[in-house]
Amino acid sequence: MIIGTPKEIKNHEYRVGLTPESARELAAHGHRVLVQSGAGEGIGAHDSHYVEAGAEIVGSAEEIFATSDMVVKVKEPQANERAMLREGQILYTYLHLAPDPDQTRDLMKSGAVCIAYETVTSPYGGLPLLKPMSQVAGRMSIQAGATALEKAHGGRGVLLGGVPGVAPGKVCVIGGGVVGFNAAQMAAGLGADVTILDRDPEVLERVGTFFESRAKTRFSNRANLAECVAEADLVIGAVLIPGAEAPKLVNREMLGTMRQGSVLVDVAIDQGGCFETSHPTTHADPTYIVDGIVHYAVANMPGAVARTSTYALNNVTLPHALRIADLGWKEALRRDVHLSQGLNVWNGKVTFEAVAEAIGTDYVPVEQALA
Repeated sequence: MIIGTPKEIKNHEYRVGLTPESARELAAHGHRVLVQSGAGEGIGAHDSHYVEAGAEIVGSAEEIFATSDMVVKVKEPQANERAMLREGQILYTYLHLAPDPDQTRDLMKSGAVCIAYETVTSPYGGLPLLKPMSQVAGRMSIQAGATALEKAHGGRGVLLGGVPGVAPGKVCVIGGGVVGFNAAQMAAGLGADVTILDRDPEVLERVGTFFESRAKTRFSNRANLAECVAEADLVIGAVLIPGAEAPKLVNREMLGTMRQGSVLVDVAIDQGGCFETSHPTTHADPTYIVDGIVHYAVANMPGAVARTSTYALNNVTLPHALRIADLGWKEALRRDVHLSQGLNVWNGKVTFEAVAEAIGTDYVPVEQALA
């Protein structure tokens, strides 16, 4: 199989679909690996490193898309990239289609086989190809929020950890999954006053046991959520419904109960965001203010720590890439029901039910694609 990795073109996106080490593994399996010149510069991987690994360097994304049987990326393809996809070509990357009908329609029109990292499941539960980026984003959300709280960045001027004689900042983490857990770890480590909300009693028990007195847990109903948000200096939105659009848990009315200069960090922005007033931002211009509340909603947070993120991502995406390349996508998905959950678009049809529901199109079961 010919496997290609283009340079990412989303704003301030420095990650790359394949590391030189991953390229070496694919080449060792007998596959031809193409890498766009400069694609790995953001992680310190130069063209020469890919050549040493057995890959070929090509000059343009157009050549990658025109030649490759499978395109391996990190972020969802931008409009000009989607225009280069062709029928039967495999696209293996993050897609986040539910809040993005334009992308979904373009992928359907292309006829490509689109496998989304974020909906691949695991025999042990969870979303293993999303997990490492959720870990990164959760940890980054606290440092991003702490910076946004600084007066120079529009915030209240609160130090999350406080100092002797001055109370620490209050952090409200909405969601106790991977993002929320990692956010709470970082916030508690700084000495902040942390509260974690979730609707699953087992999640609350697990995080409560882990954090003991370093963080509080509360059941996430409307009353508790409203109270926690009103009291917080920093609110982390860390909710996820796999493949579906995130629920809007914090509405604009609730902003009026918060102190001026408090901060919202919406880690769910890739799936549409969990704050009513959220819209995607970039690393170049990460924050904006609504009703005196600072919003941080960068849609590719892990891209800022590209080297850590790329290697963490490749650790989990490479084994599936090897199976797809070795067996072909149909056989690989037939043999692995968890990988088959990653198929979102095939032959012009949507094969992930939550995506079809979100964008209002017909849903075709994965089994039909694999028949």
